[in-house]
Amino acid sequence: MTSSTEYASALGLTFLLLVLFQFKHFAADFPFQSQYMLKKVRPGWDFVPPLALHCAFHAFLTLSVVWALVPSLWWLATLDFAIHFMMDRIKSGPRYLGRYNNLSKKAFWNCLGFDQMVHHLTHFYIVWMLVTTRYPLA
Repeated sequence: MTSSTEYASALGLTFLLLVLFQFKHFAADFPFQSQYMLKKVRPGWDFVPPLALHCAFHAFLTLSVVWALVPSLWWLATLDFAIHFMMDRIKSGPRYLGRYNNLSKKAFWNCLGFDQMVHHLTHFYIVWMLVTTRYPLA
């Protein structure tokens, strides 16, 4: 049976990781996103290098957290890369949700909100995996 100390530790780690991933997401999507990375909205296949670099930065930050806690879950960084890549392309691709690029329209903000929700749900899954691997419920 799991003790109340282990529950408290798991809860504390969950809260800490949720806050850490919020900072990670903000830093990688805003202050550390370069002008080059913003070219991920290009049509055709020219979007791939800037978007891959942007997603690699996200994955690197995720990998840093994962390595510090549960190195065997390194693949979560790959998952973060893949989901971030797909979601950002859907959000910004001119043939997809990127066609809603008028900031004065509700559709733009709904697309941005959907993008952010997908990224946060990805982080929630990563946090869940890290915490439940470190503190199994057995």
